[in-house]
Amino acid sequence: MICHFIGIFENENLVGISISQFLNLNKLESFGGRDKCVKTKIRNIVFKNFASQVLVLGNNMLTGQNSYALADGINNKKAIQALHNAAYKLKTVFAEKGSKVHITTYKDFTNLEIKNFDVPELKNEYQFSTQPNMVFSINENWKTEQDYIESLSKKYRDQYKRARRKAILLEKRKLSLEEITLLEDEIYELYYHVAKNAPFNTFYLPRDHFRVFKEVFKDKFLFYGYFIGDKLIGFNTLIKNGKVMDTYFLGYDDSIQRQNMLYLNMLYDMIAYSIKKNFEEIVFARTALEIKSSVGAKPVKMFGLISHSNKMINSLMPKIFKYLEPETIWQQRNPFK
Repeated sequence: MICHFIGIFENENLVGISISQFLNLNKLESFGGRDKCVKTKIRNIVFKNFASQVLVLGNNMLTGQNSYALADGINNKKAIQALHNAAYKLKTVFAEKGSKVHITTYKDFTNLEIKNFDVPELKNEYQFSTQPNMVFSINENWKTEQDYIESLSKKYRDQYKRARRKAILLEKRKLSLEEITLLEDEIYELYYHVAKNAPFNTFYLPRDHFRVFKEVFKDKFLFYGYFIGDKLIGFNTLIKNGKVMDTYFLGYDDSIQRQNMLYLNMLYDMIAYSIKKNFEEIVFARTALEIKSSVGAKPVKMFGLISHSNKMINSLMPKIFKYLEPETIWQQRNPFK
């Protein structure tokens, strides 16, 4: 992954910022090993041969509008046009270095935000919608975890109690930078186990990623380890983003996760902490949609734009895209009374 910061200027004044990430997918060992169907094999062939070098305008590691920010009063559509010009320049820079950008994509935007991209420069981009962003809204009347529990219907209060009983042998610890550094190999193995078994990946984190994040973000980056005795068997991470809590990457030993309902307990722990610290919402992101909805998260439909450098392939993007983004079938739950 090669990252760039982008400045958007009006005359000599910096009025907007954005980020981009260039991904060379040929360097991946796997796009994800969970699904073994024919459709997945076709997707992998398409990526390797026609879509391996991707320019993302936005943050591929977080869900939601983490692409750009503008000063007050700035015309959104003019800013998007400037962002398009920056993307064009970046593609030229990469081409000069021998890396042709196959796919350019802008992500993740709500139904209202994507309307800002209705500009002539982006008329040939295909607008797509992927898995929803699971967002948990914290009721302003909740002051403690118990308030949340009491808002649940009996079925989901029973689910909460069962999960907590299953986790009786687990110890949760908030880890310092020194502890994260000491446990770096164990942390990476747990992360990699989850990542490689995901249905689809466009990157894998470097081994020192969590240590570096803790060094940079300090108290805004939270790392919680779950232990049985002295053995680390799972972890989750959170990023404080104003009044929003962003969930980040996690890892676990799958056999222990199942018998101790570890993942569900992690979700409850994130909710409890966010209520206690007066956050307004939790961005649970994509994946595991049904279990996240079972604790109260709601789906928010997200949109993006995508185009291919080859005009003929780009004209077929509406048909091709279904092979690039795996479909998820799930049932939404409502745990509240």
